[in-house]
Amino acid sequence: MDRRVPGQPLATPLAYHVALTSEASHATGVTDAIAPPPRLRLWRHLYFQVVVAIVLGVIVGYLWPGFGVALKPLGDGFIKLVRMIIAPVIFLTIVGGIAHLGQLGTVGRITAKAFAYFLTLSTVALIIGLIVANVVRPGASMHIDPTTLDAGAVATYAAKAHDQTLTGFLLEIIPKTLPGALAEGDILQVLFVAILFGIALAMVGERGAPVLTLIDSLETIVFRLVAILMKTAPVGAFGAIAFTIGQYGIGVLLDLAGLVATFYLTSLLFVLVVLGAVARAAGFSILRLIRYLAPELLLVLGTSSSEAALPNLIRKLERAGCAPSVVGLVVPTGYSFNLDGTNIYMTLAALFIAQATGIHLTLGHQLLLLAVAMLSSKGAAGVTGAGFITLAATLAVVPAVPVAGMALILGVDRFMSECRSLTNFMGNAVATIVVARWENALDRDQLDRTLAGPIPELVQPGD
Repeated sequence: MDRRVPGQPLATPLAYHVALTSEASHATGVTDAIAPPPRLRLWRHLYFQVVVAIVLGVIVGYLWPGFGVALKPLGDGFIKLVRMIIAPVIFLTIVGGIAHLGQLGTVGRITAKAFAYFLTLSTVALIIGLIVANVVRPGASMHIDPTTLDAGAVATYAAKAHDQTLTGFLLEIIPKTLPGALAEGDILQVLFVAILFGIALAMVGERGAPVLTLIDSLETIVFRLVAILMKTAPVGAFGAIAFTIGQYGIGVLLDLAGLVATFYLTSLLFVLVVLGAVARAAGFSILRLIRYLAPELLLVLGTSSSEAALPNLIRKLERAGCAPSVVGLVVPTGYSFNLDGTNIYMTLAALFIAQATGIHLTLGHQLLLLAVAMLSSKGAAGVTGAGFITLAATLAVVPAVPVAGMALILGVDRFMSECRSLTNFMGNAVATIVVARWENALDRDQLDRTLAGPIPELVQPGD
C-alpha cells in the first residue's frame, strides 16, 4: 500500500502504478514474474455460469412465462446489491486517485481530456443514429395514426422527464449533505462530493496522510466485498432474463424487429468501426479488448445494466496497465457523461416514432433533436430504463414528435436496453485507455500482454 504524503506525487501516475506493482511483488517474494492463478475448470468460471444462467432464463421465460415473470425479484435483488456498492466504489477510487496525484493541475488536465473525448464521441454517436434512421427508415411502413396512441402507457416516463430541466439537473448534482450523496447513491452527487473531497485531501498535505491510508485500506475491503457479491451474478442474470422473456415474450420482437435489428447492427458497427478506429489509433485492438472484457459484457447482457460491471471494469483496466488515478477519474465520470449507446438509441428511436406516425422532420428539426439529446443524455447513468426517460425528455422539447409515440417502442425497449448498456460499457473502456495514453499513464507492454493473455474471471483472485 502506498505510504506517500499527499502533495508529494511520484513522477507520473504510471510510476505510481508501477510502484504499487513492485511493492506487491516484493511483499510476496516474486520479483521477476507474477505467478498466474491456478486454472479453474470451465464450469467453475463465473462467466460460464452467467452464460448458462442466461440460456436457462430464456428457456424458463419461454416455456413457463408466468413463472418467469415471478422470478423478477432475483434480477432486481442482484441489481440492488450492486448499486449498494457502487457509491463507495466511485467515492474511494476518485478520492484515492486525486489524492495520490497530488498535483491539482493534473486532475484538471485529465478531466478536460476526458470530457473532450466524451463530447466528441457522443456527438458522433448521435449523428450516426440520425444517419441510419434516415437511410434505413425502420418506421416508414407502419402508418400509425398519432391520435390512436395510448399516452397513458408512457405517462410515468413523461412525468419523470418533465422534471429533468437543465436548472433542475444542475441543482440536483449538489447533495443536501456530504454523507447524503453516499446514502442516496446518486452517481452525479457521489462524483461531485468525491472530487471535492479528493481535492481537499490533496491540498492539506501531510496532515491528510492518515486519511489517505484509510482510503486505500477501505478500497481494498470494498473490492473484496464486490468479489463476494459477484458470486450471485448467475442468479441475477437468470431472474432478469426469465422475467424479460416471460413478460414480453419472444414474439414481441417480431412486431418491431426492424427497429431492434437496426439498433443492434448500428451499435455493433459503432463499436467495431468507430471505437475500433479510435482503439487502433491508440495502439490496441478493439476485438482483443472485447475478448478481455467478455465476462463483464455477459454480466451486462444478463442484467441489462452497465452498473453491474463497473467495479470489475475499474480493476481490469488497472490490470491492463492504466494508471489507477486515470481509471478512478475517467470510468465513474464516463458512466454519466459518455453514453454512446444511449445517444444512438435516442436519435434512432425519435426518428422511428416520427416515421411511424407519418411526421416529416426537417433538417432543422433533426439538428434541434440532436442538440437536445446531447444535453438530456448526460446524467442517465447505467440504470435500466434511464434511456427511455431521457428519450421522453428529448421529445418533450421537440414538439413535432409526439411523446405518446413512445408507446410504440415501450414493449421492445427492454430488449434494446441490453444493447445500450453494452455499447456504453465498451465506450467507457476505450475512453479510459485512450485518456491514459494521452496522459502517458499507460503501460503499453502490460496492455499488450494482458489483452493477448487468457480471459480472466469477473474478479481475479487477490483483487
